[in-house]
Amino acid sequence: MNIPRLNKYTLTFPNPNDANEEGIVAWGGDLNPYRLINAYQNGIFPWYGKNDPIIWWSTNPRLIMELDDFKLSRSLKKSMKNFEYRFDANFKEVIKQCSSVKRENQNGTWIQDDIIEAYSSLYDMGIAHSVESYFDGKLVGGLYGVVVGRVFCGESMFSLVSDASKSAYATLVKHLKFWGYDFIDCQVPTSHLKSLGAKEVTKEYFLNRLYKVNILNIEHKWEIKDFLIN
Repeated sequence: MNIPRLNKYTLTFPNPNDANEEGIVAWGGDLNPYRLINAYQNGIFPWYGKNDPIIWWSTNPRLIMELDDFKLSRSLKKSMKNFEYRFDANFKEVIKQCSSVKRENQNGTWIQDDIIEAYSSLYDMGIAHSVESYFDGKLVGGLYGVVVGRVFCGESMFSLVSDASKSAYATLVKHLKFWGYDFIDCQVPTSHLKSLGAKEVTKEYFLNRLYKVNILNIEHKWEIKDFLIN
């Protein structure tokens, strides 16, 4: 099939159900924050390599984390006591650290300067967020993602010391449950996230679920005072 090219003067996307077998919906366009918001509201996300055009995806199957399914092992629960946690205190450093992580079966990084700039704009708009782990006052791990209604769309994580990113993830899950979120969109299946309790679902199931929770948007700032310490 011919993959549609986006018009940079409009923010619309093809139907995500019309993606090809690989999950590609379209290519081109730009990373305008409002285009990104529209993409996430329709279960679409950008993912592309250096010197490649922007490629927009809606994969099948889709990986999601039901908040009640998160597996908090005894060892991770113990490790979590080693860190302090903050939300949105150092978003730009989190995304920069994520861009330097070497990943299995990937050459280089997909988190390039244009991605950093675009998601930093979403952060400034209160739509992208970070969860950070600190040890002795230093940032040692964390993750970032985008909020769509009652869904947190996870983008990437990094860890400079053992369990720092997993501890941040566990902290995120705890707070999302407290704040009334529905699930985490993990996008592409990975063994790491599956080991934490994420599961594969069909794209049809994912999109139906996403559209339902898009109706109600939670409006609040992620502040320290909201933290669940225990």
